[in-house]
Amino acid sequence: MNAENEIVDFENSIGPWLGKTVKIIEYYLQEALDEHGIDLTKEQMIVLKKLHEQDGLNQNELAFLTLRNKSSLTRLLHKMENKKYITREQSQEDKRINNVFLTDLGRSIFKKSGPIINKIIQTMEQNISNTEKQQIIDILKKIQSNFTSNVEHI
Repeated sequence: MNAENEIVDFENSIGPWLGKTVKIIEYYLQEALDEHGIDLTKEQMIVLKKLHEQDGLNQNELAFLTLRNKSSLTRLLHKMENKKYITREQSQEDKRINNVFLTDLGRSIFKKSGPIINKIIQTMEQNISNTEKQQIIDILKKIQSNFTSNVEHI
């Protein structure tokens, strides 16, 4: 059978189910943040979390940690700077590098979003046992590993 005639069974593959699940979670997360008057996107929340863990990361490190390319991260950081959530400061050692820092407002927004994120996690994980949760995590790690270490380029 040649590739043109090969039928792809999307409904019985993992991809569409992962994609749909991610979209549902993102939708409910954004709705919850909006409902609580928190002007924050999922992407901005991820940056705030990384800076909360290690303030002063440079943009290259932040791009790597957030799985974003440099230009999309730059646009995201510009929006966050306009919202006064972060500041960027030129490195003293290397003028080509910008370090990114949380502002007091950014720190406050991150803390305000915590209970909302915990509620989303509780909703997502209800009726799922700890054993099932660990199985899901283990399977997702395998999928990620399939793409990052074993797959030949398509």
